[in-house]
Amino acid sequence: MLTKNYIINNKMKSRILILITVLLTAVNSFAQIKNSKTETVKIYGNCGMCKTSIEDAGNLKKIAKVDWNKDTKMAKISYDINKTNQDEILKRIALAGYDNTQFLAPDDAYAKLPGCCKYERDLKPVSAVKNPEMVMKNENSNHKHNEKDKDDMAASHNIQQLQSVYDNYFSLKDALVKTDAKTATAKAIILVAAIKAVDMSKLSNEEHDIWMKVMKDLNANAESISKSKNIVKQRESFSLLSKDMYELMKVSKLNSPVYYQNCPMYNDGKGANWLSMDKAIKNPYYGTKMMTCGSNLETIEK
Repeated sequence: MLTKNYIINNKMKSRILILITVLLTAVNSFAQIKNSKTETVKIYGNCGMCKTSIEDAGNLKKIAKVDWNKDTKMAKISYDINKTNQDEILKRIALAGYDNTQFLAPDDAYAKLPGCCKYERDLKPVSAVKNPEMVMKNENSNHKHNEKDKDDMAASHNIQQLQSVYDNYFSLKDALVKTDAKTATAKAIILVAAIKAVDMSKLSNEEHDIWMKVMKDLNANAESISKSKNIVKQRESFSLLSKDMYELMKVSKLNSPVYYQNCPMYNDGKGANWLSMDKAIKNPYYGTKMMTCGSNLETIEK
Protein backbone atom coordinates (compact mmCIF):
# COMPACT_ATOMS: atom_id res chain seq x y z
CA MET A 1 0.00 0.00 0.00
CA LEU A 2 1.37 3.43 -1.00
CA THR A 3 2.31 5.75 1.83
CA LYS A 4 0.82 9.21 2.22
CA ASN A 5 4.23 10.90 1.76
CA TYR A 6 4.85 8.96 -1.45
CA ILE A 7 1.55 10.15 -2.95
CA ILE A 8 2.19 13.78 -1.92
CA ASN A 9 5.72 13.71 -3.38
CA ASN A 10 4.41 12.34 -6.69
CA LYS A 11 1.77 15.06 -6.86
CA MET A 12 4.38 17.75 -6.25
CA LYS A 13 6.65 16.29 -8.94
CA SER A 14 3.74 16.27 -11.43
CA ARG A 15 2.95 19.91 -10.73
CA ILE A 16 6.59 20.92 -11.12
CA LEU A 17 6.82 19.06 -14.45
CA ILE A 18 3.65 20.79 -15.70
CA LEU A 19 5.03 24.20 -14.68
CA ILE A 20 8.35 23.52 -16.42
CA THR A 21 6.52 22.40 -19.58
CA VAL A 22 4.43 25.59 -19.64
CA LEU A 23 7.50 27.79 -19.15
CA LEU A 24 9.47 25.97 -21.85
CA THR A 25 6.55 26.30 -24.27
CA ALA A 26 6.38 30.05 -23.66
CA VAL A 27 10.14 30.45 -24.09
CA ASN A 28 10.18 28.33 -27.26
CA SER A 29 7.36 30.34 -28.83
CA PHE A 30 9.53 33.46 -28.63
CA ALA A 31 12.79 31.63 -29.41
CA GLN A 32 11.43 30.51 -32.79
CA ILE A 33 11.57 34.12 -33.97
CA LYS A 34 14.89 34.95 -35.61
CA ASN A 35 16.55 38.39 -35.34
CA SER A 36 14.22 38.93 -32.40
CA LYS A 37 13.53 42.27 -30.76
CA THR A 38 11.21 42.55 -27.77
CA GLU A 39 9.28 45.66 -26.71
CA THR A 40 6.51 46.48 -24.24
CA VAL A 41 3.53 48.64 -25.23
CA LYS A 42 0.12 49.54 -23.85
CA ILE A 43 -2.94 48.11 -25.60
CA TYR A 44 -6.46 48.81 -24.33
CA GLY A 45 -8.86 45.96 -23.59
CA ASN A 46 -10.84 44.35 -20.78
CA CYS A 47 -10.97 40.59 -20.58
CA GLY A 48 -9.77 37.17 -21.59
CA MET A 49 -11.66 37.44 -24.87
CA CYS A 50 -9.75 40.66 -25.58
CA LYS A 51 -6.49 38.84 -24.85
CA THR A 52 -7.31 36.19 -27.44
CA SER A 53 -8.33 38.76 -30.08
CA ILE A 54 -5.32 41.03 -29.48
CA GLU A 55 -2.82 38.16 -29.61
CA ASP A 56 -4.46 36.55 -32.66
CA ALA A 57 -4.34 39.88 -34.52
CA GLY A 58 -0.70 40.55 -33.64
CA ASN A 59 0.80 37.08 -33.97
CA LEU A 60 2.50 35.88 -37.15
CA LYS A 61 4.11 32.44 -37.12
CA LYS A 62 7.88 32.73 -36.59
CA ILE A 63 7.65 36.49 -37.29
CA ALA A 64 5.74 38.14 -34.44
CA LYS A 65 4.47 37.09 -31.02
CA VAL A 66 2.23 39.12 -28.69
CA ASP A 67 1.59 38.37 -25.02
CA TRP A 68 -1.02 40.74 -23.51
CA ASN A 69 -1.82 41.12 -19.80
CA LYS A 70 -5.47 42.06 -19.15
CA ASP A 71 -4.69 43.46 -15.69
CA THR A 72 -1.87 45.83 -16.62
CA LYS A 73 -3.01 46.39 -20.25
CA MET A 74 0.63 45.94 -21.23
CA ALA A 75 1.74 43.71 -24.08
CA LYS A 76 5.11 42.07 -24.63
CA ILE A 77 5.81 42.09 -28.35
CA SER A 78 8.62 40.03 -29.85
CA TYR A 79 9.29 40.19 -33.60
CA ASP A 80 11.81 39.53 -36.38
CA ILE A 81 13.25 42.95 -37.20
CA ASN A 82 14.00 41.81 -40.77
CA LYS A 83 10.40 40.79 -41.45
CA THR A 84 8.21 43.33 -39.64
CA ASN A 85 8.17 46.14 -37.09
CA GLN A 86 6.19 47.38 -34.09
CA ASP A 87 3.98 49.68 -36.19
CA GLU A 88 2.78 46.86 -38.45
CA ILE A 89 1.90 44.68 -35.47
CA LEU A 90 0.05 47.48 -33.69
CA LYS A 91 -1.81 48.40 -36.89
CA ARG A 92 -3.21 44.89 -37.11
CA ILE A 93 -4.29 45.05 -33.48
CA ALA A 94 -5.95 48.44 -34.03
CA LEU A 95 -7.78 47.08 -37.08
CA ALA A 96 -9.12 44.32 -34.82
CA GLY A 97 -10.71 47.03 -32.63
CA TYR A 98 -8.11 47.76 -29.95
CA ASP A 99 -6.58 51.20 -29.32
CA ASN A 100 -2.89 51.28 -28.50
CA THR A 101 -0.15 53.84 -27.96
CA GLN A 102 0.54 54.11 -31.70
CA PHE A 103 -2.82 53.64 -33.47
CA LEU A 104 -6.51 54.15 -32.72
CA ALA A 105 -8.95 51.45 -33.80
CA PRO A 106 -11.44 52.41 -36.56
CA ASP A 107 -14.82 53.30 -35.02
CA ASP A 108 -16.59 50.48 -36.86
CA ALA A 109 -14.03 47.91 -35.65
CA TYR A 110 -14.52 49.07 -32.04
CA ALA A 111 -18.32 49.00 -32.48
CA LYS A 112 -18.18 45.32 -33.50
CA LEU A 113 -16.45 44.25 -30.28
CA PRO A 114 -18.56 42.17 -27.83
CA GLY A 115 -20.03 44.18 -24.96
CA CYS A 116 -17.55 42.79 -22.43
CA CYS A 117 -14.64 43.93 -24.63
CA LYS A 118 -15.72 47.58 -25.02
CA TYR A 119 -13.02 49.26 -22.95
CA GLU A 120 -12.97 52.98 -22.06
CA ARG A 121 -11.40 54.79 -25.01
CA ASP A 122 -8.99 56.99 -23.07
CA LEU A 123 -6.94 57.69 -26.19
CA LYS A 124 -9.95 58.75 -28.29
CA PRO A 125 -9.51 62.39 -29.41
CA VAL A 126 -11.92 64.78 -27.72
CA SER A 127 -12.93 68.08 -29.37
CA ALA A 128 -11.52 71.06 -27.53
CA VAL A 129 -14.06 73.25 -25.74
CA LYS A 130 -14.33 76.57 -27.52
CA ASN A 131 -14.18 79.88 -25.71
CA PRO A 132 -17.78 81.28 -25.79
CA GLU A 133 -16.52 84.82 -26.46
CA MET A 134 -14.48 83.66 -29.45
CA VAL A 135 -17.52 81.83 -30.83
CA MET A 136 -19.59 85.01 -30.62
CA LYS A 137 -16.93 87.17 -32.26
CA ASN A 138 -16.21 84.77 -35.11
CA GLU A 139 -19.71 83.44 -35.72
CA ASN A 140 -20.33 85.40 -38.92
CA SER A 141 -16.90 84.89 -40.48
CA ASN A 142 -16.91 81.17 -39.69
CA HIS A 143 -20.30 80.56 -41.27
CA LYS A 144 -18.94 80.95 -44.79
CA HIS A 145 -16.29 78.31 -44.20
CA ASN A 146 -18.55 75.66 -42.69
CA GLU A 147 -19.37 73.93 -45.98
CA LYS A 148 -15.74 73.88 -47.10
CA ASP A 149 -14.66 72.51 -43.72
CA LYS A 150 -17.23 69.72 -44.01
CA ASP A 151 -15.96 68.82 -47.47
CA ASP A 152 -12.36 68.79 -46.22
CA MET A 153 -13.30 66.58 -43.29
CA ALA A 154 -15.16 64.17 -45.59
CA ALA A 155 -12.14 63.97 -47.90
CA SER A 156 -9.91 63.30 -44.89
CA HIS A 157 -12.15 60.41 -43.78
CA ASN A 158 -12.01 58.93 -47.30
CA ILE A 159 -8.22 59.05 -47.37
CA GLN A 160 -7.99 57.45 -43.91
CA GLN A 161 -10.35 54.64 -44.92
CA LEU A 162 -8.28 53.52 -47.90
CA GLN A 163 -4.79 54.70 -46.92
CA SER A 164 -4.10 51.55 -44.92
CA VAL A 165 -5.12 49.42 -47.92
CA TYR A 166 -2.75 51.36 -50.18
CA ASP A 167 0.15 51.36 -47.69
CA ASN A 168 -0.06 47.60 -47.24
CA TYR A 169 -0.31 47.02 -50.99
CA PHE A 170 2.97 48.94 -51.44
CA SER A 171 4.59 46.91 -48.63
CA LEU A 172 3.53 43.72 -50.39
CA LYS A 173 4.93 45.00 -53.67
CA ASP A 174 8.29 45.75 -51.97
CA ALA A 175 8.46 42.18 -50.65
CA LEU A 176 7.93 40.81 -54.18
CA VAL A 177 10.63 43.13 -55.53
CA LYS A 178 12.98 41.44 -53.04
CA THR A 179 11.67 37.98 -54.06
CA ASP A 180 10.85 37.38 -50.40
CA ALA A 181 7.89 34.97 -50.32
CA LYS A 182 7.71 34.78 -46.51
CA THR A 183 7.50 38.53 -46.08
CA ALA A 184 5.01 38.74 -48.96
CA THR A 185 2.79 36.28 -47.07
CA ALA A 186 3.01 38.38 -43.90
CA LYS A 187 2.27 41.64 -45.75
CA ALA A 188 -0.69 40.05 -47.55
CA ILE A 189 -2.19 38.98 -44.21
CA ILE A 190 -2.08 42.61 -43.05
CA LEU A 191 -3.55 43.76 -46.37
CA VAL A 192 -6.49 41.36 -45.97
CA ALA A 193 -7.18 42.83 -42.51
CA ALA A 194 -7.02 46.39 -43.91
CA ILE A 195 -9.45 45.52 -46.72
CA LYS A 196 -11.93 44.02 -44.26
CA ALA A 197 -11.68 47.08 -41.99
CA VAL A 198 -12.81 49.59 -44.65
CA ASP A 199 -16.09 51.33 -43.76
CA MET A 200 -17.88 51.79 -47.10
CA SER A 201 -20.20 54.43 -45.63
CA LYS A 202 -17.23 56.80 -45.31
CA LEU A 203 -16.15 56.51 -48.97
CA SER A 204 -16.97 59.06 -51.65
CA ASN A 205 -19.62 58.09 -54.22
CA GLU A 206 -16.98 57.26 -56.84
CA GLU A 207 -14.89 55.25 -54.38
CA HIS A 208 -17.97 53.42 -53.15
CA ASP A 209 -18.96 52.39 -56.69
CA ILE A 210 -15.49 51.05 -57.48
CA TRP A 211 -15.12 49.44 -54.06
CA MET A 212 -18.34 47.47 -54.56
CA LYS A 213 -17.00 46.34 -57.93
CA VAL A 214 -13.50 45.26 -56.83
CA MET A 215 -13.78 44.41 -53.12
CA LYS A 216 -14.46 40.70 -53.58
CA ASP A 217 -11.54 40.19 -55.98
CA LEU A 218 -9.21 42.42 -53.94
CA ASN A 219 -9.83 40.29 -50.88
CA ALA A 220 -9.60 36.99 -52.80
CA ASN A 221 -6.26 37.83 -54.43
CA ALA A 222 -4.77 39.22 -51.21
CA GLU A 223 -5.85 36.06 -49.37
CA SER A 224 -4.38 33.91 -52.15
CA ILE A 225 -0.99 35.57 -51.61
CA SER A 226 -1.30 35.27 -47.82
CA LYS A 227 -1.87 31.50 -48.07
CA SER A 228 0.91 30.78 -50.55
CA LYS A 229 4.64 30.28 -49.98
CA ASN A 230 5.36 30.07 -53.71
CA ILE A 231 6.73 33.34 -55.11
CA VAL A 232 5.54 32.46 -58.64
CA LYS A 233 1.94 32.00 -57.52
CA GLN A 234 2.14 35.09 -55.33
CA ARG A 235 3.18 37.17 -58.32
CA GLU A 236 0.33 35.78 -60.42
CA SER A 237 -2.21 36.87 -57.79
CA PHE A 238 -0.43 40.21 -57.38
CA SER A 239 -0.90 41.02 -61.08
CA LEU A 240 -4.67 40.55 -60.65
CA LEU A 241 -4.67 42.47 -57.38
CA SER A 242 -2.92 45.40 -59.07
CA LYS A 243 -5.64 45.75 -61.75
CA ASP A 244 -8.31 46.35 -59.12
CA MET A 245 -6.04 48.53 -57.00
CA TYR A 246 -5.43 50.76 -60.03
CA GLU A 247 -9.17 51.31 -60.54
CA LEU A 248 -9.57 52.25 -56.89
CA MET A 249 -6.61 54.64 -56.78
CA LYS A 250 -7.84 56.40 -59.93
CA VAL A 251 -10.91 57.69 -58.06
CA SER A 252 -9.21 58.38 -54.70
CA LYS A 253 -7.68 61.57 -53.37
CA LEU A 254 -4.10 60.48 -52.80
CA ASN A 255 -1.59 62.04 -50.41
CA SER A 256 1.19 61.88 -53.01
CA PRO A 257 1.70 60.86 -56.66
CA VAL A 258 1.47 57.14 -57.51
CA TYR A 259 3.10 55.66 -60.59
CA TYR A 260 1.32 53.03 -62.70
CA GLN A 261 4.08 50.86 -64.17
CA ASN A 262 4.31 48.03 -66.67
CA CYS A 263 6.51 44.97 -67.22
CA PRO A 264 6.15 43.94 -70.91
CA MET A 265 7.88 40.55 -70.52
CA TYR A 266 5.89 39.01 -67.69
CA ASN A 267 3.38 36.20 -68.35
CA ASP A 268 5.02 34.99 -71.60
CA GLY A 269 5.17 38.47 -73.08
CA LYS A 270 1.54 39.40 -72.26
CA GLY A 271 2.82 41.85 -69.67
CA ALA A 272 1.52 42.96 -66.28
CA ASN A 273 1.17 46.23 -64.38
CA TRP A 274 1.70 47.40 -60.81
CA LEU A 275 1.57 50.60 -58.73
CA SER A 276 4.46 52.25 -56.96
CA MET A 277 5.26 55.31 -54.85
CA ASP A 278 8.66 55.41 -56.54
CA LYS A 279 9.04 56.62 -60.12
CA ALA A 280 12.16 54.48 -60.58
CA ILE A 281 11.33 51.01 -61.90
CA LYS A 282 11.70 48.20 -59.35
CA ASN A 283 10.08 45.17 -60.94
CA PRO A 284 7.98 43.01 -58.53
CA TYR A 285 7.54 40.24 -61.14
CA TYR A 286 11.24 39.47 -61.66
CA GLY A 287 13.03 41.14 -58.75
CA THR A 288 16.81 41.23 -59.08
CA LYS A 289 16.68 39.09 -62.25
CA MET A 290 15.35 42.07 -64.21
CA MET A 291 14.96 44.82 -61.62
CA THR A 292 14.67 47.74 -64.05
CA CYS A 293 12.59 46.00 -66.71
CA GLY A 294 9.52 48.13 -67.29
CA SER A 295 8.22 51.64 -67.86
CA ASN A 296 5.91 54.24 -66.39
CA LEU A 297 2.46 54.22 -68.01
CA GLU A 298 0.74 56.88 -65.95
CA THR A 299 1.13 59.19 -62.97
CA ILE A 300 -1.91 59.25 -60.67
CA GLU A 301 -2.20 62.38 -58.54
CA LYS A 302 -5.18 64.25 -57.11
